[in-house]
Amino acid sequence: MAVDVLAIGPHPDDIEISCGGTVASLVKQGYRVALADLTRGEMGTRGTKEIRQKEAERAAKILGIKTRYNLEIPDGGIELNKTNLHKVISLIRELQPKILFIPHSIERHPDHVHGHNLCKEAWFYSGLTKLETKKNGKSQTAYRPDRYFEYLQWHHFVPTFIVDISDTFEIKMDAIKAHESQFHNPKSKEPVTRLTRPDFFDHVETDDKFYGQRIGVKYGEPFYSVAPIGIKNPFDLLADRK
Repeated sequence: MAVDVLAIGPHPDDIEISCGGTVASLVKQGYRVALADLTRGEMGTRGTKEIRQKEAERAAKILGIKTRYNLEIPDGGIELNKTNLHKVISLIRELQPKILFIPHSIERHPDHVHGHNLCKEAWFYSGLTKLETKKNGKSQTAYRPDRYFEYLQWHHFVPTFIVDISDTFEIKMDAIKAHESQFHNPKSKEPVTRLTRPDFFDHVETDDKFYGQRIGVKYGEPFYSVAPIGIKNPFDLLADRK
């Protein structure tokens, strides 16, 4: 099954927090989007892998996603090794996305940095015909997506472009809140984390408002591209400006 976009997150909820509005917007426009979590988030301070799996499924439905994968790489152990690399390459070759969304290269959480490196190398190596992978016992055809774009998590960067998510911001927030084990709950007896602070959702909205204002809209999500982006008409960049 070919898709247009494959968004990959180190843990369940990373995609929703970082680029959930963009995912929901692309789905509304008719693009085929798939999600993949590298781990089950079993090392997280709160919740269990079973709870987080159910939350991830609910969040995907909210975003309008029908296909969400989990590569079951050990949480806290996103190593750049042959086994993990082949898992990501195999998924890329199976889905053949035109675009990948992956974590930014500079991040607070080591899993996010390791996830970036793993995805970036998988993007390249997936196009090598002599690197063999199999799916259900059958050899896969080499395939490399046109581009990968890096999404923002904790540390800010100068964006290459910003996506207007004004129409899907509320969908994004509902999808984030579907991961309820990870966020503020006054009845919870589990340890407090940065995500469980009562003002965490305000933090997400503040970031999205900031990037939205940069392009003259209410809410936006930033992305970084290591490669230049070509366009045919400079006026395409002004389409949403008022």
